[in-house]
Amino acid sequence: MPKPPLALDDLRRHAIARTFFTPTTLPRAITKLGFVQADPIRAPARAQDLTLRQRVADYRAGDLERRYPKLAIEEDFFVNYGFLPRELHHLMHPREARTAWTKARWKQAHAVLEFVRERGVVHPKDVDAQFAHGKTVNWFGGSSNASTQLLDGMHYRGLLRVARREGGIRLYAAREATPPPADLRAAHDALVDVIVAKYAPLPLATLGQLLSHLCVGVPQWRGERAAALARAKARLAHERVDGIDWYRPAGERLLRRESAERVRLLAPFDPLVWDRRRFEHFWGWAYRFEAYTPAAKRQLGYYALPLLWRDAVIGWANATSGKDGRLDLRCGYVAGRAPREAAFRRELEAEVERLREFLLPR
Repeated sequence: MPKPPLALDDLRRHAIARTFFTPTTLPRAITKLGFVQADPIRAPARAQDLTLRQRVADYRAGDLERRYPKLAIEEDFFVNYGFLPRELHHLMHPREARTAWTKARWKQAHAVLEFVRERGVVHPKDVDAQFAHGKTVNWFGGSSNASTQLLDGMHYRGLLRVARREGGIRLYAAREATPPPADLRAAHDALVDVIVAKYAPLPLATLGQLLSHLCVGVPQWRGERAAALARAKARLAHERVDGIDWYRPAGERLLRRESAERVRLLAPFDPLVWDRRRFEHFWGWAYRFEAYTPAAKRQLGYYALPLLWRDAVIGWANATSGKDGRLDLRCGYVAGRAPREAAFRRELEAEVERLREFLLPR
């Protein structure tokens, strides 16, 4: 008897089942995700921690930053800024920067690199104190230390790596140069497959968008984007559902099981909700990240966490944590009210308790 054709419900359940794997160790979770997007806002915790708490056993806020120096991972730009396994990081380097530096800028960079090599690990304030590069206008129109921008540029070009963080500030060490991948096409395809494995099933439009983002992580491959997309479309599994072509890893078995009876409060950049295009296809409403939206224009809140119940994102929550350990949660619902089931109330309370424990210091 032939299998019934796929429906949007099948894709939605598959997306949930594949991304919420059994909680595991931090290194294994990062490997399974392939990449963890980072964000500096902490409300009530940073996005990378909120993402990992759903996938790492006994995870606490800040564990990634605490353990980073001993993990085989790198902090860098991929399709977004974040953390990825070192073997994948090597595939992006040596990176060809998007803008050329002047001879004077390179002279500054080489002087700073020598300083970093002598010290081992440096704080940006140490570089600024040594070289007094002054102030400059940053991307947001404000003022930043010129040394910070120089260090950012050196990091992007692969001269430096992030050794660790102190109070959220990146400390740098010299990065040992690595040879380019032996097979550039295979390396490009491997990075595309990491993207697909994280965000599948993907609409074709989002796959193309992510390959454009990858051109920032590996700008030397900009001219290869169209060919890489064509190869991806040829090798990946795909289905046409509701008039849209959806892509997923080749050979991946579709998981059609029912979603767990559970509430999850998700990071704004969690793999399940990152793609706003897919989000609207799956759940029929528009989720927006409004931290950078003027307060008067916000509809969901400063740092609204999508609220997943069973296999539907039915609303959002804004969470604030007090010094006394109390967690204040304010929820909103697409339907205008919370589900009336006792099971929902019980599971929401359980998720709030998990979130509270996650926020407690080690």
